[in-house]
Amino acid sequence: MTHQELWQRYQDWLYFNEELGLYVDVSRMNFSDEFVESLQPKFAKAFQDMVALENGAIANPDENRQVGHYWLRAPELAPKALQPEIIDTLAHIESFVAQVHSGAIRPPNAPKFTDIISIGIGGSALGPKFVDKALTSDSPPLNIQFIDNTDPDGMDHILNGLKDRLASTMVIVISKSGGTSETRNGLLETKHAYQKQGLDFPHYAVAITLAGSKMDVVENCDSWLAKFAMLDWVGGRTSEMSSVGLLSAALLGIDIRALLAGAKAMDIATRVPNVKHNPAALLALCWYHACHGGSHKNMVILPYKDSLVLFSRYLQQLVMESLGKEKDLDGNIVHEGITVYGNKGSTDQHAYVQQLREGAADFFATFIEVLEDRTGASIEIEPDVTTGDFLSGALQGTRQALYDKQRESITISVPRVDARCVGALIALYDRAVGLYASLVNINAYHQPGVEAGKKAATEFLELQRQILSALKAIEQPISLATLAEKVGAADEVETIYKVVRHLAMNPRGIVLHGNLAKPAELTVSLNH
Repeated sequence: MTHQELWQRYQDWLYFNEELGLYVDVSRMNFSDEFVESLQPKFAKAFQDMVALENGAIANPDENRQVGHYWLRAPELAPKALQPEIIDTLAHIESFVAQVHSGAIRPPNAPKFTDIISIGIGGSALGPKFVDKALTSDSPPLNIQFIDNTDPDGMDHILNGLKDRLASTMVIVISKSGGTSETRNGLLETKHAYQKQGLDFPHYAVAITLAGSKMDVVENCDSWLAKFAMLDWVGGRTSEMSSVGLLSAALLGIDIRALLAGAKAMDIATRVPNVKHNPAALLALCWYHACHGGSHKNMVILPYKDSLVLFSRYLQQLVMESLGKEKDLDGNIVHEGITVYGNKGSTDQHAYVQQLREGAADFFATFIEVLEDRTGASIEIEPDVTTGDFLSGALQGTRQALYDKQRESITISVPRVDARCVGALIALYDRAVGLYASLVNINAYHQPGVEAGKKAATEFLELQRQILSALKAIEQPISLATLAEKVGAADEVETIYKVVRHLAMNPRGIVLHGNLAKPAELTVSLNH
């Protein structure tokens, strides 16, 4: 296209939301008018599917569940039986946070809480971490750390770093079922750290869980500092506007009403049943063009703002866990999905933009542009040029450099990074995922692959218990093959080897004998 043709295409396809100050530019995605017209029946169905979802239909048929994250920012749209819980939970959060900030709710031996440890995994960590990084001020009322893995070193780093302040640190534990291993492990390790300092853990602990969950029962969460409702009809990856995300955000001093208002405004904008006038539909259109059928391109997220650096990680889960499905709703094998990765601009220009421009054309980029550089004026670091101008120039230059090499891109522009805009961005991608899922006829709201991984991990740990039991009954070193036979896993010698190698590297009493470079020749024993 000529420059004039591109300018006209930009104007023809530019979306602008005046209330939010948000732009969506899809002019550098090379779909044709004929392509858009051919998708009108699919979009008509997708818009109908979203109406049905918000009206309370069973949108997750595999688990026979409603999908209600949109109700969190508009309780009046929820079924009447659910409205009080949404409203009461928000009021509970605001009341609790006000008392924590004032010191009315405080730890036993300190005037106020100074820190938070948030324990959770998946959506129970990625959303809160993204919002914390994006919106927490330079001097928040509390500081926060996240335990979002079952890595002992990672937990030690956080707990040892807080050692002198543990007596003024609140612990938020987030688990819907209460049975997620990583969260349970983080809880038990953290409890142990408190016990070592003679601190009564329930006086510091806050639960976010389903009533009657495994954690609720085992830990007697009613005896904790507070307990907040987790909602069965809200999935982890869309839970940021529930107690999962709002509690920590409010404790950090973030305006959660503005976060909800931004999401609600975007929800209204994305209900418009017209592709050109619906920003989420525009994203879904571009994804279908780039990723469905013969083309399976990756989505590269490039936010040109340090505070949005975790947006790509947040979107990784939202997009990949929602859309990465083996089967469609009719049971056909489709292997659907979009791979998401990214970092931040302009760091990316000095990392992988080289490949984006000159390597495999297996992606489309999404630039996130923030129009306001900072609060207040900037100095000129060159005549008539500020650091913010350099950042803006880097974005525009990269966009043009990619287009010159026929690399497609979307640009989303927001006025600034504040709670309202972050809420809008979250809601924009919530709806885009839902619309795209309808276009390709998949269930965006379950995750059977995740459950399969959990099942395999459980089986692995059961095998480890059998190995330790077998070794306790043996006096002399035995080969890995013999050990495999003793535990009824003769075909899994490699797995046996990996179990005992890990155990041998930790103080568990396991010893490997022989040349480590030749695993088949090793023998193993247990120090009794």
